[in-house]
Amino acid sequence: MTLTQAVRSTATKTKPPRANRMQTGAKRAPSAYYWMVWPAVIAFAAFHTLPVVIGIFFSFTNYAGYGAWNFVGISNYVNLFRDDRVLQAYGFSFLFAIVATVLTNAISLAIAMGLNAKIVGRNFFRGVYFVPYVLAILVIGYVFQFFFSNSLPKILADIPIFRDNILTNETWAWTAIVALAVWQACAFSIIIYLAGLQTIPAELYEAASIDGAGSGRQFRSITFPLISAFFTINVVLSLKGFLQVFDPIVALTNGGPGTSTESVTLLIFRGGFSGGEFAYQTANAVIFFIVITVVSLLQFRVLQRREADY
Repeated sequence: MTLTQAVRSTATKTKPPRANRMQTGAKRAPSAYYWMVWPAVIAFAAFHTLPVVIGIFFSFTNYAGYGAWNFVGISNYVNLFRDDRVLQAYGFSFLFAIVATVLTNAISLAIAMGLNAKIVGRNFFRGVYFVPYVLAILVIGYVFQFFFSNSLPKILADIPIFRDNILTNETWAWTAIVALAVWQACAFSIIIYLAGLQTIPAELYEAASIDGAGSGRQFRSITFPLISAFFTINVVLSLKGFLQVFDPIVALTNGGPGTSTESVTLLIFRGGFSGGEFAYQTANAVIFFIVITVVSLLQFRVLQRREADY
């Protein structure tokens, strides 16, 4: 008997009968599973997928949101790249998102490391830091608006920037929006970082201390590498969320002074729903969706490659 025949013979002997293979295979899901899943799939398609498809269709028209419309091809998309207001909105959105993402993750990681230490009332402070995430952003936004426009000019009257209402300053109004957005976003990021820090064995820090490694070296060699996956999640979610900033702007400046703090989402809302630019801003929304998707995928690719290097 040749080697090939011997291998085939062995495989035939060890191969289970067809009936047994069918029994050991995956069982068909019960009908109740489909009754629970299909309504959700249909609802998702009706309230998400279908409107998206309709929006993409109208982005190739001159539809104003009412009345008749005609096909205009890709002219809406071409005009977007010639519109200074649209380009300014994209520039503001990216500047805001990058600054807010850096501050959110730096502050959240520092607070999470403090809360992860053995301090008195640790669980109480964890709950306190999560409170901003469950509060309505518009309500908090109006509180911050009063603070920036009334309280801060009196408290910091000696500082020229804060002497007047910072929300009316075209140069610095965006920093107030960053402060509000970061204050709320840190709550969620802290929870993610705390979950990551609790996965690190304490023995690693003990061994590093015995070897003479300081707190800075322990952070670079132990803490950050072992929570890099959590860092990736926070950075991607933060940047994506901040690029779509809307509520803090509405509450604080409503896009002003002028259009200096007008984000892409606010521009789409204004032009699409009250400015008679439904089709034009729908094309803007399609471009914005593509931009956010590409940015998120690039983030994942770069940050996950860094995880692999660790």
